[in-house]
Amino acid sequence: MSGETELRRLLADMRPELQEGEFVFCTTSPESFRRLKIEPIGWFREEGGISLIVERNVADGAGLNYDFVSRMITLSVHSSLHAVGFLAAVAGKLASAGISLNPVSAYYHDHLFVPADAADRAMKLLTELQSERA
Repeated sequence: MSGETELRRLLADMRPELQEGEFVFCTTSPESFRRLKIEPIGWFREEGGISLIVERNVADGAGLNYDFVSRMITLSVHSSLHAVGFLAAVAGKLASAGISLNPVSAYYHDHLFVPADAADRAMKLLTELQSERA
């Protein structure tokens, strides 16, 4: 498996990038999901239904309900799926400032969904965390 596993290097090289736009989490039934004509940036099948992560304007256009508007911060370091403690360190830094976090780990990068009104503060904290470990 490729990607970085060493915690110090992950934190020093994480390079947080605030993505454009706003994102929301929605849920729908499997039947409704198959009928939707949208492309979510992510989805997960769970017991209560299909959870979707979509751009806010897409959710609005499809008539999907949501109650959490977020911004996405991508940690640009290529983290390994075997890495230990990386998201814990990031979550701890944000939690200490009262910022909620919904992380999504993909093959190459970790993506953090934070409340839209806290995105700039989250970026500042993540940049501080990165410079502390450099």
